[in-house]
Amino acid sequence: MTIRPATPDDVEAIADLELDNLGADAWSEGLVREGVTGNLPTITYLVAEVDGRDGKRVVGHATASIVADIAELQRIAVDADHRRTGLASALLDAVVEAAERGGADRLLLEVREDNAGAIAFYAARDFIEIDRRRRYYRDGTTAVVLRRSLRRGCGAGG
Repeated sequence: MTIRPATPDDVEAIADLELDNLGADAWSEGLVREGVTGNLPTITYLVAEVDGRDGKRVVGHATASIVADIAELQRIAVDADHRRTGLASALLDAVVEAAERGGADRLLLEVREDNAGAIAFYAARDFIEIDRRRRYYRDGTTAVVLRRSLRRGCGAGG
């Protein structure tokens, strides 16, 4: 498995992962293309690829916005056949590294309150709940806002 910055050749695979993982909340291929090609300057797209029978294949992606001292994990998605293999953890680690390089002192994200697996995944990686956004998702589900401190002094205990 390799984690690397996304290229324009990855747009279709990322858009497919969006649709498969996020359904009605998926970003369009056009929006993905804007981010991957650099037309959204604060956005970073990373992909996870594995060797397959037909060469390398994108099986996961993460999207982050990094602006000054705040980074936001906007998306993380993994192909169903590659879940529970460490791929999401590797993508998250790469986002944390990019956020730190970009000068962020905290990483924020939203997760559906009914997604217990994701909440547990992030809690195990030092994220804490800081807020809730009622009726955040299209279907009316509440979002749980999580934060991970990347440096001492940002709620990291001193």
